[in-house]
Amino acid sequence: MLSLVVMAAGIGSRYGGSKQSDAMGPDGEILLDYAVYDALAAGFDSLVLVIAPGMENSFGQSVKGRYKGRLAVSLAVQKMDDLPQGFAAPANRKKPWGTGHAVLAARNFVKGPFCVINADDYYGQAAYKKMADFLAGADSGASPSPYAMVGFDLINTLSENGAVSRGVCVADGSGCLASIEEHEKIAARNDGQILCEDCSGNPKSLSKDAVVSLNFWGFMPDVFEGLNKNFAAFLLKNASNSSAEFYLPFAVDSMIKQGQARVTVLKSPDRWVGVTYKQDSKTVSEHLARLARQGLYPRPLWQGNG
Repeated sequence: MLSLVVMAAGIGSRYGGSKQSDAMGPDGEILLDYAVYDALAAGFDSLVLVIAPGMENSFGQSVKGRYKGRLAVSLAVQKMDDLPQGFAAPANRKKPWGTGHAVLAARNFVKGPFCVINADDYYGQAAYKKMADFLAGADSGASPSPYAMVGFDLINTLSENGAVSRGVCVADGSGCLASIEEHEKIAARNDGQILCEDCSGNPKSLSKDAVVSLNFWGFMPDVFEGLNKNFAAFLLKNASNSSAEFYLPFAVDSMIKQGQARVTVLKSPDRWVGVTYKQDSKTVSEHLARLARQGLYPRPLWQGNG
């Protein structure tokens, strides 16, 4: 069984609303519809939706009904007090603990290889096919654990409506992930240059074909043990910080450096689109409509009982 774990608990402060439930497709489809459609075509048969408390009876139940008869759907609630033993959330904490914690929330619903994505991103069909092929062929008993990520060319991930942050990936000679460095305020200039700031705030330029991570990961179930250990280490430093977040890429990077994981970098040729800003929804809608006109998706997407 291949599971798709979708992180849908984020607040979306820059977007200004619930990105997960906004209609984006030409026939009212939400972005999750395209993720499920592409995952099903690639061979995934289980969906675990990670949601925030309070979403179970609204968005969660809507999703269960939406995909009834297509694949198994489980709801995993990302609770702020779901912490390793000995830790407690600060009283003034208002947001989830980040993407690493979101994946941990799915631990009781995943029994085999699985893929992790964001609910508010469109990744394209190639990413799911590449990941499904990798997970189906990986040796779950290997050491270090065989994980994977799908990377995209930076130029295919920029927003026309503001600067973005991206994790720029460095691969070793065997095509495995060596490191991820976060870059902020990435934007393309009129002359074609792509400028940004590195993690120290220093300005620099980036190549158009730099491979970046958009949180498209493939794991074996043993990743939960590694995440839990790294989360505990994170909390030792940040438990009282009301805004600190435990990011999934940083946890994976730590597992690589500790010799616990080997992450194959799979590259997608597709354009990624997402809704960081409210204005991005128009770009996403236009892109999905164009793909439908090209015959890559039927209209409506869920024909029959969808």
